[in-house]
Amino acid sequence: MPHDDLTAPTLLVTGCNGQIGFELCRSLAPLGHVIALDHTACDLSDALRLRKLVRELAPSVIVNAGAYTAVDKAESNPALAFAVNGEAPGILAEEASVLGALLVHYSTDYVFDGTANGAYAETDAPNPLSVYGKSKLAGERAVLESEATALVLRTSWVFGAYGNNFAKTMLKLGRDRDTLRVVSDQFGAPTPASLVADVTAHIIARHWIFGDRAVFPHGLYHLAAGGDTSWHAYASEVLRQARARGVVLKAGPEDIVPIGTADYPLPATRPANSRLATAKLRETFGLHLPHWRDGLSLVMKQMLSETSC
Repeated sequence: MPHDDLTAPTLLVTGCNGQIGFELCRSLAPLGHVIALDHTACDLSDALRLRKLVRELAPSVIVNAGAYTAVDKAESNPALAFAVNGEAPGILAEEASVLGALLVHYSTDYVFDGTANGAYAETDAPNPLSVYGKSKLAGERAVLESEATALVLRTSWVFGAYGNNFAKTMLKLGRDRDTLRVVSDQFGAPTPASLVADVTAHIIARHWIFGDRAVFPHGLYHLAAGGDTSWHAYASEVLRQARARGVVLKAGPEDIVPIGTADYPLPATRPANSRLATAKLRETFGLHLPHWRDGLSLVMKQMLSETSC
């Protein structure tokens, strides 16, 4: 959408220090004036301050990339998890409705219990197993039940060159240890934060092209990379690609021992099946979602500071 500095719309991004938030600062820049706020500038657990901030900034678009993502800590701190993940999105939706702003909010595969045989569609009933999952479900419902023009994008297994994630952890452990033990009975699609951010920018641009908010296809969508894998196979691919790029490893793909979820107990229960069906998103907005291996290759190139194409 062409604009100049005087007429550029304002896009408010919360959680700018997170993986998706960091990428949003890049992907949204051509669309308008991006105001990117971290936790200290925009504390989602402070309802009054949050309302005041949104009213002062009066953005045309709110992209809520902020969240309480400490999955295991949430089990012992549910009040904070629900304040950030459950209540804050509802507040943002209320304020967006008053402003006539578009709201984009992110949710998670953790709203499902993981017992389905295939990929979860948007119409499948959620049944979260953890406090984190329950808090995220509360947030997406608050947004979807509001009067705001809003999109909820459920994603899974997010990773990127910026921030902490599974791929980075496996790369570090592969350099430091002789063997690794990784769960092999949980399945999903590793999704680059850059893909989430780029799709978000595309949808926002489409929203402005639609013009009439009454006909814009808002609502709930699943957003994940193509294909699926297990954590064990994912870790193996990380180390395979690292070795192919000349990284010296103590442990290679052949040194990763597959284990069951029961062998690696954690406070929060994870869904065994995190596959998300993305046909609705792809068909509605005319998008192609690249395979997770392709996204991993690009992120590995960034992480390893390679400049060649």
